[in-house]
Amino acid sequence: MTADQPGRDEVDATCKVIEDHCQSIYTWDYKRARPQLVSLYNRAAQSQWASVTDLDWATEVDPEALVHKDAPNLRLMREVTRIPGSPIASWGEPELLQLGLEMFNAMLSQFMHGEQGAMMTAAKIVDTVPWIDAKYYAATQTMDEARHTEVFARYIEEKVGDAYPMNPNLEAQITGLLEDSRWDIAYLGMQIVIESLALAAFGDMARRTSEPLLKKLLRYVMADEARHVAFGILSLGEYYEHLSSAELRERQDFLLEHTVNARARSTTPEIWDRMGVPAAAVVPYIFEAAAKTKASPFQQFQRGFFAKLVPNVRRLGLLDANDGYLRERWGEAGMLEFEFADDTSEDYDSYDAVAADRADRTS
Repeated sequence: MTADQPGRDEVDATCKVIEDHCQSIYTWDYKRARPQLVSLYNRAAQSQWASVTDLDWATEVDPEALVHKDAPNLRLMREVTRIPGSPIASWGEPELLQLGLEMFNAMLSQFMHGEQGAMMTAAKIVDTVPWIDAKYYAATQTMDEARHTEVFARYIEEKVGDAYPMNPNLEAQITGLLEDSRWDIAYLGMQIVIESLALAAFGDMARRTSEPLLKKLLRYVMADEARHVAFGILSLGEYYEHLSSAELRERQDFLLEHTVNARARSTTPEIWDRMGVPAAAVVPYIFEAAAKTKASPFQQFQRGFFAKLVPNVRRLGLLDANDGYLRERWGEAGMLEFEFADDTSEDYDSYDAVAADRADRTS
């Protein structure tokens, strides 16, 4: 080994090897046979944007101003400080403000890691999907996700601080998509579940922030992500028409596993490590405060996620397949109130902030 090559410890600390068990497909059929995908591909090509020219990185950012002091999660933490015996009972507003900044950083960090996972998944779709129109579009998405990873990484490094590691649950979810031998699972898990989740999360942050660079960054990322969800709906809707009941049941169970069964999995204990408090010590008090105030800091975000996810899944036919198997279980979880919201294959144009900004500049 030469001095220029990294050692095994350095490689292990910065890289992860994932085995893909899916076959790559080379197609000789170049006929543009799917007009909706052709239209989506053309829109993606027209709406490309560049991080270095479309975003003003000279914008001064006050990290403390990024924290929404009356956000539901900080209101809940104030309640935790009032509980006798709480490990953060001595905290005042300065500590809560720092906690809010760490929570903000942790969320941006998961956006960054998730976008790299989306880039890898889109590249897998290029390899594995059998239709040329879908390969073309997935190639544009791979570029989109690379740009998203780049801008979140740069924003964290230049404006916020040290990034957090990838949440183990998010890492396991994306690793599962990359390892799965069924090409459509990469679509279903990324385009329908994770991208719907991303649209809700980005939208929630964009509404709360007044910081101009972040707001524009999020608007542009959302414009891309809405197209990605539409891509999944258009492609999978065609494919699922030809699957057996048993195969559809596998997809329905996948959705259950990644929605109802995963609702309480997402935590970032590293936040508490940086604040000098053991996560295991404070979590019981958080549950106590939540029960006392009947507060759920993630309720509004969760509603936004389900409002995107449920109509998209209905459009795929998975809600009512197998005698309404998924409908019944999502109904028990209170998710069906969003069934008839706009699905993203119909409303993705409304997210196109890139086209809107360019139209404003030329008018």
